Amino acid sequence: MAVQAPRRIEILMVEDSPSDVLITREALRGSKLINQLHVVEDGEEAMAFLRQQGNYAGAPRPDLVLLDWNLPRKSGKEVLEEVKSDEHLKLIPVVILTASKAEADVLKAYGLHANAYVTKPVGFESFVELVSTVSHFWFSVVTLPTT
Repeated sequence: MAVQAPRRIEILMVEDSPSDVLITREALRGSKLINQLHVVEDGEEAMAFLRQQGNYAGAPRPDLVLLDWNLPRKSGKEVLEEVKSDEHLKLIPVVILTASKAEADVLKAYGLHANAYVTKPVGFESFVELVSTVSHFWFSVVTLPTT
């Protein structure tokens, strides 16, 4: 019986902060996962990527979406609402990764079926640890659908 090589994990990060993207890339590079981090900077680009439209016609289906709540052009709330109401996208886990600690945002995110709501820590090391923990949980602990 041949042993299958581990498959590459596709992660879509929807984030308008270049420093948060850089930290996330570093944290994922240090993980034991074979992954590809795709980054878009606003909610409209996120939906184009997820629907494989325009410049993203050949984009892979992500295994996980890391979604900032406060985005330009289309908010994280609007993106989450669209993803979770779309039959072709709703099974993709969406983790809200945001600076907002507002209870109203937490309630709204879970009400729209976010899979997790995580507040970004301030320090570099804490942020790296958070990204490592999130990736370990979603790709080593949880069983995800393969569709």
